[in-house]
Amino acid sequence: MNQIKQGVHLTDEQRLDWLRLIRSPNIGPRTFRTLINHFGGARAALEALPSLARRGGASGAPQICTRADAERELAAAETLGVAVVALGEPGYPPRLQMIDDAPPLVGIRGQAAALELPMVAIVGSRNASGAGMKFTQRIARELGEAGFAVVSGLARGIDAAAHRASLPTGTIAVLAGGQDRVYPAEHLELLDDLLSAGAALSEMPMGWEPRGRDFPRRNRLISGLSLGVVIVEAAKRSGSLITARFALEQGREVFAVPGSPLDPRAEGTNGLIKQGATPVTEASDIVSVLEPIMEQKRIPRRDGEQQPAESGFFEGAEPRTDERTRILGLLGPTPVLIDDLVRLSKGSPSLVRMVLLELEIAGRIERHGGGLVSLA
Repeated sequence: MNQIKQGVHLTDEQRLDWLRLIRSPNIGPRTFRTLINHFGGARAALEALPSLARRGGASGAPQICTRADAERELAAAETLGVAVVALGEPGYPPRLQMIDDAPPLVGIRGQAAALELPMVAIVGSRNASGAGMKFTQRIARELGEAGFAVVSGLARGIDAAAHRASLPTGTIAVLAGGQDRVYPAEHLELLDDLLSAGAALSEMPMGWEPRGRDFPRRNRLISGLSLGVVIVEAAKRSGSLITARFALEQGREVFAVPGSPLDPRAEGTNGLIKQGATPVTEASDIVSVLEPIMEQKRIPRRDGEQQPAESGFFEGAEPRTDERTRILGLLGPTPVLIDDLVRLSKGSPSLVRMVLLELEIAGRIERHGGGLVSLA
């Protein structure tokens, strides 16, 4: 676990290094944190990437994000009024920093003060019913009046209804693409409207056009920002159920609005209630559950740059060729627990972690939630 400090401030050089590291291929938030912890800073981690990739079996040198590219992104962000905030810095959303895969850097536009409010996410069907939209507007308005900021994903349907109803009190739009690539394009005006009292947040690069796989990635931020997530009208295979799953994994409260058993748009929400989600028929159902959580001590911030290496994390980890081969042989397309790799390979945990890090930098493995890995 990272050392905890308050009020970290990256220098301009450190921010460039952080951006270069997280924008380099095969570096996700968890790997970023591992590299920072092990090498003591982003600059040292960047210098180590070629060696790690080579040891992991990469066919060529890794395509590290260049300083020029990072400078261009920061300049584009500044032009649009986007602040690039690092994990641990003032202005980084307090609850978001708690999740295991918190983005090292987020782009924030609008009123940063809105991100200090207690937040509740409201998500649901894009193909929403009139009744679902009306109910969403009611609870979003009431939550805003109760002092909550409403978080959603700027999608059509329930998301848009939640944003519009909470414009006066503050609403947070979490984007799947870059801050300058709003999706859907028809909500550009809605985004502009919400910036007067709320904010837009993204972990994606400027200029990034959202793809299908970027939306689940965005959904973990929607739940991560929030004390709880309210699901309104979600079909059996709705993306909103992915947000609910992330919320459960992150220790957030899950609320669901019951619907008619005859409406397929309510199949997912009714299923959540059967599984233990709190049913919602009015905003007070949400507030009464969240008030005790809000009374708890404020969340400490994660440390920023120049963290000490995790104690013993890679201690003595200099894998031999036969050890790498043995661990690689245990991997396949089906995800396997890292603990099982340690047991089956008869290697030390630090050795297995180092081999997995090398393979990941080389683009040969994929990490999943719950400590699972598989061949890419």
